[in-house]
Amino acid sequence: MKEIQELIIPEDLKYTKEHEWAKLEGDKVKVGITDFAQDQLGDIVFVELPEIGAEFSKEEQFATVESVKAVSEVYMPLSGRIIEINNELEQSPELVNNSPYEKGWFVIVEPSDLSEMDELMDKNKYLELLKGEE
Repeated sequence: MKEIQELIIPEDLKYTKEHEWAKLEGDKVKVGITDFAQDQLGDIVFVELPEIGAEFSKEEQFATVESVKAVSEVYMPLSGRIIEINNELEQSPELVNNSPYEKGWFVIVEPSDLSEMDELMDKNKYLELLKGEE
């Protein structure tokens, strides 16, 4: 397990209390799980992603991650429609462990209410949450 200071927590992302991240890219949002989440899960062996076109509400489960330790749900950081999924995770789920922010992203969402991004945590608030979980 990594120490908090060893975790990668990019400045330009927003975070949820369930350890998902969201990155605004134009008018779309890329979503994945944080370095903390993948570290807690251990070696990820399977990722189940939704269908393109599926719609989800904020905080609704949209994916499942299976690791050698457990099966975990992944929750949508904001409401919207799935417009792209990371097909590479089907063959290479370990990308989530190796590169949770670049290659290990899960989906790209067309948000139905972009203002929901403002309700997510910035890096400093997320760090405070992690320190509370130590």
